[in-house]
Amino acid sequence: MNRDDDAEILAAARAGFLDEASDMLSQFEQALLVMETAPEDAENLNAAFRAAHTIKGTAGMFGCEAVVTFTHEVETLLEQLRSGALAITDDIAAALLEGRDQMGALIDEVRSGESSPEVQARSLALGEVLRRLYGGASTAAAPKSEEPKDQAAQPAEVSGERAWHLSLSFGADALRSGMDPLAFLRYLGTLGTIAHVHTLAEDVPPLEQLDPEGCTLGMEVRLLSDKPRQTIEDVFEFALEVASIEILEPDATQADYDALLQQRCADDEAARSRLVWIWLAQGVPLRLRDEADPVDSAAAPSVADTSTPPAATVSTAAPKIERRNTPRERRAAEETRFIKVRADKLDHLIDLIGELVIAGSGAQMVANHEGSPAFLEATQRVADLVQATRDGALALRMVPVGETFARFQRVVRDTSKALGKEIEFTITGGDTELDKSMVEVLADPLMHLVRNSLDHGIETPEEREAAGKPRLAQLGLNAYHEAGSIVIEVSDDGRGLRRERILGKAIERGLVAADAQLTDVEVWHLIFAPGFSTADKVTDLSGRGVGMDVVKRNIESLRGQISLVSSEGHGTTTQIRLPLTLAMIDGFLTMVGSVYYVLPLAVVAECIDLPRECREAEDRTCGTFDLRGEVLPYLDLARFYGVNNADARRRSMIVVRDGRVRMGLVVDRLLGEHQTVIKPLAGIFRHLKALAGSTILGSGDVALVLDMQGVVAAATHHDHSRVNS
Repeated sequence: MNRDDDAEILAAARAGFLDEASDMLSQFEQALLVMETAPEDAENLNAAFRAAHTIKGTAGMFGCEAVVTFTHEVETLLEQLRSGALAITDDIAAALLEGRDQMGALIDEVRSGESSPEVQARSLALGEVLRRLYGGASTAAAPKSEEPKDQAAQPAEVSGERAWHLSLSFGADALRSGMDPLAFLRYLGTLGTIAHVHTLAEDVPPLEQLDPEGCTLGMEVRLLSDKPRQTIEDVFEFALEVASIEILEPDATQADYDALLQQRCADDEAARSRLVWIWLAQGVPLRLRDEADPVDSAAAPSVADTSTPPAATVSTAAPKIERRNTPRERRAAEETRFIKVRADKLDHLIDLIGELVIAGSGAQMVANHEGSPAFLEATQRVADLVQATRDGALALRMVPVGETFARFQRVVRDTSKALGKEIEFTITGGDTELDKSMVEVLADPLMHLVRNSLDHGIETPEEREAAGKPRLAQLGLNAYHEAGSIVIEVSDDGRGLRRERILGKAIERGLVAADAQLTDVEVWHLIFAPGFSTADKVTDLSGRGVGMDVVKRNIESLRGQISLVSSEGHGTTTQIRLPLTLAMIDGFLTMVGSVYYVLPLAVVAECIDLPRECREAEDRTCGTFDLRGEVLPYLDLARFYGVNNADARRRSMIVVRDGRVRMGLVVDRLLGEHQTVIKPLAGIFRHLKALAGSTILGSGDVALVLDMQGVVAAATHHDHSRVNS
């Protein structure tokens, strides 16, 4: 394998580290936010500590010293909280959240490969803040420890530090797995002082037989540290599958070293002698066979003299040392159930399945034409499997919206403190799933709506008390499924929208006539006009008259709709309604004249004969009809799209439900269920109303997919305009 291959392996390992670090930062922030509101819940504190420790450990393995040094300060403060030495305060919570942002900035530097003096200065300044909070010694920057190497000099022990012995044996695949033995030693240097390191190179083959990717090294390390055993074990958490790590505590007995010797050397007397000699040179207080007193480490020969080890050996009666399970091992079974897949590969799979759906429809049409029972049965079986495959592939793209909702907890927390407002933020329906491509587009509109509620909607505690409300305001994000769509609501119990103020601004800008009589819904809709704003002043959050029109445009680009419900003095609810996916749907195929139309099957309630009042009003595009005592609006698709219906006697009515609205669609023919692969319309067709896209039928014909929000709007507002087909 050449250097290019090595670089590719390291780049892949580095990318894995960066992906994991991003996930850990999200977990860290989430745990801190919950911890701030529920300090008695120790699990959130432990989760934050584990996330910070994982980031530090992985960064240490890749030599990211800036990340390790700063994260160590964050981890130390968290350890003080875990031990009960400190209680959570607003200052500590704020400093930890700032620490999370700084860790993210440092990881971004690793990702870009560029360092910034400003980021470094902020690490030093924030590190001082963290040290003051946990009572550590103030220092501008901790000196970097030199790369450890074989040593014989006896170091002076630091007060409180104890001597640990580590025996490290790296497997042949350690380097291939992205593990760097020196990285572990560098990280150990952050936990204390590395007193001695002896490299075991006896198994290194001659140069002509050397595998450049193989690892045949071992190390015997003496570490002076005041850290607990678990902290030292966690250094090697990611190496347990490719290395044998044995840790002897400072109070380890002669029997413990006997067991380690047996494990490392078995019955190889020469190897046993070499290892004993190394330990003696490192200052391990061993008792030689038949001696009454421990060996004086000061009189032990230096490591350089180990070419002639003494014949003395250590007894081997003790059993093998048992290795403790680490968190990595405990989570191994769970981690193996997940695998990361590139988004573009998944999108390509969805595209291929879409083409398979179209091809399957064509095969079914051929089978129906041939009339062969065996052929029909075979194609039906294939169709069932294609549908199951389609559903499974689409499920891979579905992600819980709670992942998007969670990021707003930090926004609400920081903004409420900046504005001096007391807000309880509630998330419900976070497990509701939505297509990942839609979630990514949805994040910005939701951010704008949340900020609007924080800045304009919710009053200050004093204003709320004066209005007879509790000081603590309520802000919520809610998601749920309804009639084949996903509904997302942003609600608050603030001051609500002021009808007269909005209407006055609209009249002032010439959006409506001065004598116009508008319903509440029509007035609320005015705020989506470009540049419309009723704010008295511009703030960092809002008030510039930009945003709500962009929100509406982004939602409509996802074939969704947005609506407002507000009560002055009691709050506002903004509702976003979206399709579950943009790729494939179960559809209901109809025909108007010679044109095929597809409706989402989830919105179809029933099909009935064309009502009498619709037959009598042949010249009307929209109207109302009576459905078992209920008056509903209807839309004649033939007149709406300017299509000549071939046979008016066979016309039918499809009753559809979109949210809370029911209506009828008049069509010429009902063709039944159809698996629909949605294809976008070319720009030349964008002037056509109420169309979400197109699809290819098995016959090769093109069918138009109806946008139900547009259809409902046309029917309920009695839109009589004609559109060119």
